Amino acid sequence: MISRPPTAQRRDSATVHPFPNPSMVSIVLGAQWGDEGKGKLVDLLASEADIVCRCQGGNNAGHTVLANGIEYDFHMLPSGFHLDNCVNIIGNGCVVNLPELVEEIQKNESRGVKDWSKRLLISDRAHLVFDFHKQTDGLIELGRGKSSLGTTKKGIGPTYSSKATRNGIRMIDLVGDFSIFAEKLRSLYSYYKLTFPDLEGDIEKTIEQFKEFAEYFRQMTIDTISYLNDAIVNGSKKILVEGANATMLDIDFGSSCVHRYSDTSEFAAALKMSSTPEQIFLREQTIFNQYEVVVSQIEIRDTYSVAIRHKSS
Repeated sequence: MISRPPTAQRRDSATVHPFPNPSMVSIVLGAQWGDEGKGKLVDLLASEADIVCRCQGGNNAGHTVLANGIEYDFHMLPSGFHLDNCVNIIGNGCVVNLPELVEEIQKNESRGVKDWSKRLLISDRAHLVFDFHKQTDGLIELGRGKSSLGTTKKGIGPTYSSKATRNGIRMIDLVGDFSIFAEKLRSLYSYYKLTFPDLEGDIEKTIEQFKEFAEYFRQMTIDTISYLNDAIVNGSKKILVEGANATMLDIDFGSSCVHRYSDTSEFAAALKMSSTPEQIFLREQTIFNQYEVVVSQIEIRDTYSVAIRHKSS
């Protein structure tokens, strides 16, 4: 007589996952080309979150929050910056313009935001945007002529280019040995000056400016990946991730003619906020708009975009 094997039992998550009850992570993304109204949903969810993260992009994004009759403007800052009980993280997938970030902080300070330095964390892996990146952005657009994309000329794309070519400069360089930072910055400027001879600026003046920024942001610059992993494993935190731009601007999966400089999809968001995305229990909020908006000066004609336009109409 042939004996039958015992019936296989479905294993519960505790037996197969080292962290069976991770914290809930909500990711808000646009499903089109941006301007779907993500800011409204992010504002609502941020009021209940313990941690709000920006996972990619720069200060070319943003929205206005109206709370208790006061308007707060967020471009690089996460949307929980004005909330006393919320930790705000600028993640490693972001590129940061420190002079403009300081201006944004001061503007919101003048509107009543207090004790923000205890609640703002910046990834030590986030790359820095310099003035020559902004100039380069404008020169590239000028060179495109009638085919210009209509970028914000904030230097975001060129900064991601520096990241990809491995000569970019990160927050950890700034708060580390400053003499090494200064040498890296001179080298990076020389590289751009060779490519774009029309660049203007005093690199030594920039170095002195960033020496002050090194002290200003030193205590806020941490390994945010480790911080977020701990928060996820904790199991009791509510974590909100806000994505800039939208899915159709993803550098791999977006519209080829107007795609941006970074990954804007939900899996990329998970990767950019945690070194172990398999831990994350996601609640994705994908935002559509009843009409389509593209911040660009060119007509979108690729196959995917035309198909979506046809369906939405």
